[in-house]
This record gives sequence, C-alpha cells and structure tokens, in this order.
Amino acid sequence: MVVALQANYLEVELDDPEAGLRLLCTRRTRLAHRGAAVHVGDRVWVEAIDREHNRAVVAEVDPRSSWLTRPPVANVTAVVVALAVEQPAFDPDQASRFLLTAEQTGLQVHVLLSKCDLIPAEQQQALVERLRGWGYDPLAVSSRTGMGLETLRSRLAQGSLSVLCGPSGVGKSSLLNGLIPGLELRVAAVSGRLQRGRHTTRHVELHTLPSGARVADTPGFNRPELPGDVQNLEVLFPELRRRLEDQPCRFRDCLHRGEPGCGIDQDWDRYALYRRAVEEMLALSRPSRGG
Repeated sequence: MVVALQANYLEVELDDPEAGLRLLCTRRTRLAHRGAAVHVGDRVWVEAIDREHNRAVVAEVDPRSSWLTRPPVANVTAVVVALAVEQPAFDPDQASRFLLTAEQTGLQVHVLLSKCDLIPAEQQQALVERLRGWGYDPLAVSSRTGMGLETLRSRLAQGSLSVLCGPSGVGKSSLLNGLIPGLELRVAAVSGRLQRGRHTTRHVELHTLPSGARVADTPGFNRPELPGDVQNLEVLFPELRRRLEDQPCRFRDCLHRGEPGCGIDQDWDRYALYRRAVEEMLALSRPSRGG
C-alpha cells in the first residue's frame, strides 16, 4: 500500500510476509500514459525490488473501493473529524463545515472532541450532548491525560483505513503520538493572539496502529468549502435527515427555510447554520451580472 508521497516518489509498505518493509518507489511510465494517478492509500503491485537500498517500481494500481479528494486518499473506510474544545475554542460553524465535508464521502463518520483536559467535566458533557443532538456519538479525548485513547484505538481497529482530519491546531498529531508508541510526530502550540492552529503536518501519510489498521494524518485547514448541490444539503445533516425519515416534507424540492406548508420545523440546534449554508450556496449558484 502507498503510505506517503515524497516529491516524485512513492513510499510503499509491503504486505505479509514482509509487513512493515517500506520501499521508495518510482512509477512505470505506462501508468502515466494511461492517466493512472497513484495516491496515498492505493494498493499497488511493485517489481524490480532492490532490497539492499529499499527501492522498487510501481507497476500496477488496484481498483479503489473509495476515493477522497480533500485530502486525496484512496480506499478509506471511515472519516474521523477531530474538533478541539479549547485552544482553539469550539466553533459550531467550522465544525459543521468539516462534518458536511465528511458526510459527503458516504463513509462512516466518527467525531472526536480533543483537548478535553482543558475544560471542566460539566462543559465537556454539555458539548458531548450537543453533538449527540447533531446525530453523532462523539468521543471525548485528551492526548495529555490519555482520556479516551483506548476507546479510540478500538474504533479505529474496526476499519482498515481511517482518515483523521480537522482544523489546524486541534491536536491530530498529538493524538497519533498517543495512539502509536514511538511515533513522535512534530507538534506545535496554537497561536495565542488569533487562537489559530499552526500546520505541523505538511502532507498525507499513513501510520499503522498496533491492531494493524491504518490511519491517515492529514494537513489541517480551517474553513472547508460548502457542498456544491444545495438540493442534497439536507442529507448531510444527520439530525435533519432523521427528521425527514420520521416525517417527510410534502414538497420534493423544498429547502426547508420556513416555506409555507414545509413539514420541517426550525427548533433544532443547527437550523441557523443550515439556513446560512443554503443562502450562501444559492448566492454562489446565481449567475453574476455583468457591468
């Protein structure tokens, strides 16, 4: 499996019987001629192995079971969204944008509340309950105290490849250091004035957990784009999706913005966020008028 990209090279880990052996690989020219791009997470066949120098050539790429574009990772089984409760402070709008991006994949979505040692237990529980209302089962974790890490290991072990994503500074690299002994990824403090994270992860790389499952560490970014299809937005909010399953709206093309006769009420936590997202997406879809 391709575990990292390094300039024009691929880092590939071999399966059994040589599990863990990492090779620095180039690509056969025919792959480029066929337009076959190779990305992290791809399962590949290698040849011309030089065991003395740990070099090889990627000859073929297996078909993918799934594909994420941002971050670009193949064969993902779950998306793990990490959201800090403090330093930087929890931001419902930013959190929702990451969750919408994760929901678009159609894969299982896990939510982590990181740095939970920085807030009182009552505040932590209130955030957990709030996210349950959003339709998730969040896990409170702390890389400093080890809170929740064993449960997180168990959840990650249920899939073969999970992508860990989230805003800069939420502690993704610190969590991986806690999950994988001896990993020692570089970490950095959050900017004090702006409360923004600093990018310590510069590229996508897969790391192997003791269970054998892999997790992708990804570069942080702070404001994902909204989805492109406003008509599909409702299914990306689990709490709205559940309401529509229980009581479908009688208008097929309804955007649930309080239209007369709409079957969806407005008494849910993220309604204002949903409404703003709809308005922003509609504004972007309108053709601009020339001067």
